[in-house]
Amino acid sequence: MTFLRRPAVGLLGQVLAILLLTLVIEFGASTLLYERASSFAVRDDEANRLAEHLVISRRLIAERPAAERAAMAAELTTDRYRLQWADGLPVVPPIAPALDEMQRQVLEWEPSLATTNLWLRLQSPGRRSVVSGGLRLDDGSWLFFRTRQPVANLNLSFERIALAMVPAIALMLLGGLLLRRVLLPLRRLAKAADRVGHGAVEHVDEDGPGEVRRVITAFNRMQDRIQALIAGRTQALAAVGHDLRTPLARLHLRTEALAHVETRDAIVRDVVEMEAMITSLLAFLGGAADPESASVVDLAVLCATLADDAEDRGRAVTYVGPDHCEWRVRRVGFKRALVNLVENALHYGDAVTITLLTDRAGVTIRIEDDGPGIPDDELDRVLEPFVRLDAARARDTVGFGLGLSIVQLAVVAEGGVLTLANRDRGGLCAQITLPPPEMK
Repeated sequence: MTFLRRPAVGLLGQVLAILLLTLVIEFGASTLLYERASSFAVRDDEANRLAEHLVISRRLIAERPAAERAAMAAELTTDRYRLQWADGLPVVPPIAPALDEMQRQVLEWEPSLATTNLWLRLQSPGRRSVVSGGLRLDDGSWLFFRTRQPVANLNLSFERIALAMVPAIALMLLGGLLLRRVLLPLRRLAKAADRVGHGAVEHVDEDGPGEVRRVITAFNRMQDRIQALIAGRTQALAAVGHDLRTPLARLHLRTEALAHVETRDAIVRDVVEMEAMITSLLAFLGGAADPESASVVDLAVLCATLADDAEDRGRAVTYVGPDHCEWRVRRVGFKRALVNLVENALHYGDAVTITLLTDRAGVTIRIEDDGPGIPDDELDRVLEPFVRLDAARARDTVGFGLGLSIVQLAVVAEGGVLTLANRDRGGLCAQITLPPPEMK
């Protein structure tokens, strides 16, 4: 029912939702990082040492005049703590979690520091975790300090990296999965669009963001219109073919009553040519709507049979290849393509060779003749419908010039490729390459 359908959310809305979700997760991870950092503590002797050093340093610096306090802070700097005096507001590191537990330990040892606005922060330059902080003197100036060595028992470097990396990796995976889900309807649409003209119409499920749904809906409607046009055209072609063949059959019968042999033979040739033209035209225009389904065909037997049939007619056709090669193709359409290529080769050449090769890349069928060939700059154009190369070949062929175009349609329907090339020894080589079934 319509009212139960999931509401259509736009692509922009879904992307914004994904970004909002990642920000929420990142905020939660950052909050966890700061809370974990603030809960770390040091050994009691470390807290005691830091508290005593701060109390002594604060008293000695406070007794000195302001002009001598900076030098005194430098003298009080040890290999463990670095001190610095400043007559100004404290500069708190912008990205450094507070060490609440460590601060509590220091104040427990020296309660007198509770009135100094003591603050402690954790800084991790590189892989070394150090503590920095400051306290206020009675005159409002500040004494800043920093540990010069990593703080003992404060093994936070690895944990901080892990806490920073785990959310980032999780966000990347989550964002990738969500975006993949959002773009899945587009991938289905692309596959369906690639299948248009290569079989039955397959409607795409109308899913995804609102914009994508509208595109899929329009695509499905377009497929229906195209299918209706093709069905109407096929039906009209069938009717025209039937209507044209009927008077041609009557004309063929009436020619038998003609007494003049030469006139009768000329009319018969014209009727045969017209029938061939109608057959090729219907085969070409009806190829896209061919309802034939693929089946397993022994291509080796098919090629050998074509060669034998040609030899029975007194033509020199040789088959080279294995005895058997089963492949899944549309039997009638593919056989028509091979027949067209062989007949084309026999029309312009005296000797024809049909070669069948198989390997992991698929199946290759070559039909080679010893005819005049085709100019190199016309090899692509000759595959176009209704194209004749009068300069290269005589204008005594039957049909509309659709033979190679029909072959092209049949090969494309099998997912293959048709290529034409002139042979070094003269003649033309027409090659059909069919991919393995899993690559179709």
